[in-house]
Amino acid sequence: MSDFHELIKSFPKIREYVRDFFVYGFKTRNDFKDKSPRTYDNQRRRLESWLAPYVRKDYVPGGFPLSLAIDSNLLDTNPLFQVWKTKSFTDNDIILHFFILDLLQDGKMLSAEEITDCLLTEYGALFDIQTVRRKCNAYAREGLLHKQKIKKSVFFSLDNTLTDWLKTNENIADMLSFFQMAGNFGIIANELSEHLDCQNQAFRVKHSFFVHTLEEEILFEILDAMHKKKALKLEIKSSKREMVTTAVCIPLQIFTSARSGRRFLCGYLESSKRFSCFRLDTIKKTLPLEITENYDELLTKLIRNHRQLWGVSFQGTERHHSDKITMTIRALEPTENYIADRLRREGRGGTVTKIARNTYQYEIEVFDCNEMLPWIRTFIGRILSFHCTAKSVENRFYADLHVMYRMYGIEEDCADDNTEPKRS
Repeated sequence: MSDFHELIKSFPKIREYVRDFFVYGFKTRNDFKDKSPRTYDNQRRRLESWLAPYVRKDYVPGGFPLSLAIDSNLLDTNPLFQVWKTKSFTDNDIILHFFILDLLQDGKMLSAEEITDCLLTEYGALFDIQTVRRKCNAYAREGLLHKQKIKKSVFFSLDNTLTDWLKTNENIADMLSFFQMAGNFGIIANELSEHLDCQNQAFRVKHSFFVHTLEEEILFEILDAMHKKKALKLEIKSSKREMVTTAVCIPLQIFTSARSGRRFLCGYLESSKRFSCFRLDTIKKTLPLEITENYDELLTKLIRNHRQLWGVSFQGTERHHSDKITMTIRALEPTENYIADRLRREGRGGTVTKIARNTYQYEIEVFDCNEMLPWIRTFIGRILSFHCTAKSVENRFYADLHVMYRMYGIEEDCADDNTEPKRS
């Protein structure tokens, strides 16, 4: 039986558990059916070790769910950054890390063979040349070392570009403090802040989506593919059915919900010749494919389609590529002029027309009218009429009203004519 280790080899293995504990904290041990109870116990112990001040246990029948209680407006950094700092390493990894950087500290250039010899003569550490070369190449890819080929030999030197830049920018601390709280890839600013031994004393964020840091490895791979104009093969795990599927798309843009903060990858599916969006937190793995020749053309087409996009869905009805909603609103003048102002402000390009005193008509054409229903329901009590070319959406709206009537004991005679009950 293997011993428990706090550090992890692979980040994706812990990502789902951290997200479940943070977002779905009502789960008990028996609710994690994909893994064995021992695996759950190990991941729970890791979380309790990494994030002890934020772990909360609630006792319920059948067990006690573990959750993370994090209030963003009280914190100077994202506690979930700690999850990125838990990668396991071997004894050789840690020895080579410090010895190689110490050897190159004076700015000299050495080959892998010379570094191997110096490790033995100066530190008494015997390593295989191939092991040292692999480590130096890995550090060159990560930006720690500078790699240069002179004639037939490859030499390595310490890359001090970042260190020199940090030293020459005296006011860098506030910038890093802001970036780690407000930007994507805030873990980078957090690491640099720790390197400079400075803390965030200036900024707090009232509504911050800390859990998004768990997606940033995937986000980086997507942005890299977008920069190189490459297609991607996505491995997606459904958040509802727990099924794993694959999709090949051309990544074009990242959408972020202004209401929930949830992030989506918008891409073009060659198989169905249409745009589609995928939630970033459902993407488990990406594989870059070939370069897309018509990438700029597809991106231009997507930008044109923005005006008919309410949320993130491009899925219209079978009969129409897009559908039209017409809604008539009653707003008393002048005391309720803010209702018409709200229609113009939140209507996302829809037209607002005054058709009579105290009466306004709102019209818009979008791909998926279903996405509008939550917003439209906020006007219930003022809606005089509602029509949609997608009859399924219209029927759903009035069916929801019938349910509400029954819940509140309201007479439904008016609902038979597809109208709202009159306001008193």
